[in-house]
Amino acid sequence: MKHLLSIEALTAGEIRSLIAQGHEMKRMRGKEPQVLTGQCWAMMFAKNSTRTRVSFEVGVRELGGRVMFLSANDIQLGRGEPIKDTARVMGRMVHGAIIRTFAQRDVEEFAEFSKIPTINALTDAEHPCQILADLMTIEERLGSYDDRVVCFIGDGACNVPISWIWAAARLGFELRIAAPKVFQPDPEIVKRSGAKVFVTTDCAEAARGADVVYTDTWISMGKEAEVEYRMAQLAPYKIDAALMENAKPGAVVLHCLPAYRGKEISEEIMEAHATTIFDEAENRLHVQKAVIAGLVAEA
Repeated sequence: MKHLLSIEALTAGEIRSLIAQGHEMKRMRGKEPQVLTGQCWAMMFAKNSTRTRVSFEVGVRELGGRVMFLSANDIQLGRGEPIKDTARVMGRMVHGAIIRTFAQRDVEEFAEFSKIPTINALTDAEHPCQILADLMTIEERLGSYDDRVVCFIGDGACNVPISWIWAAARLGFELRIAAPKVFQPDPEIVKRSGAKVFVTTDCAEAARGADVVYTDTWISMGKEAEVEYRMAQLAPYKIDAALMENAKPGAVVLHCLPAYRGKEISEEIMEAHATTIFDEAENRLHVQKAVIAGLVAEA
C-alpha cells in the first residue's frame, strides 16, 4: 500500500491489518516506533477540521516527525495551479502528504504526480480514515465486525456511507442505509461494490436487529446553501430512543462528529453512548498512525 486514497482501493487483508495495527498503536502509545524521524509531512486542508487536524498533527509528532499545516488560503490546491504541478513541487520538499479537500480526483492526481505517500483525510467521495477508526471501535466494543449488521441513518449519499459500502464489500458484513430517496447512494456504486447493502426510506426497518447504528451530520461542509431543504428532508432520519428499540439489545451507536443534538441524534442517545462515540474519535489518532507507519514501511 503506497497511499491511502479510499476504502474502495483497499483489500480486506489491508483493512484488517491496519485495524490490528491501530489497536497496537493504542496499546503502545508513548513507546511507538519513531518511523518519521527526520521527516516533514504536509497537511493540506481545503476544508476546516477539528478531529482530523488534531489527530494527524499529534500522530505525525508521536511517530517522530514534523508537520506543516497548509490551509486553503496557503495553497493553490484546486484554485488555478494544476494539481500535478503542486504535487511535483511538494514531492521534492516533504516526505508525505495528508489532504482534506473536495474532489477525490485531486487527491488521486496529487498521489500520482508527487510520488510521496498520500493520505485522503476526507473528500466528497470518501472518508477512509473515519471508517477505519469506526471498524476499530466496533471491534473493541463487539469483539469483531465480521457477520455484524451496520445501519446508517441520514444522508446516505455522502462520503461516510459510501466508504461504508466499500467496507461492507471488502469485509462481508451487512450494511443497511435508511435515507430519503433524494439522499440515497448512487445505485451504480451499490451495484458495482457487490456488497450486501439494503437501502430503504424506513428507519425502523433498517435498524431492526442491527448491531451498530450510525449517523453523521446532515449539513456537510459545502452544503450550507441547502440547509433548509436538507433539514426538511432529513428530519425523520435521526437516532433516538424510539429508533433504538428496533436495534439489537446492546447495539453500538456511532457518530463521526460533530454532533448536532436534537437533529441527527437525540441528546439522550448521544449522552448514553458518549463513551463509545468519543472512543471512536480517539481511535482516529491510533489508526491513522498505523496508516502512516504502513505507508512509510512501503515507501
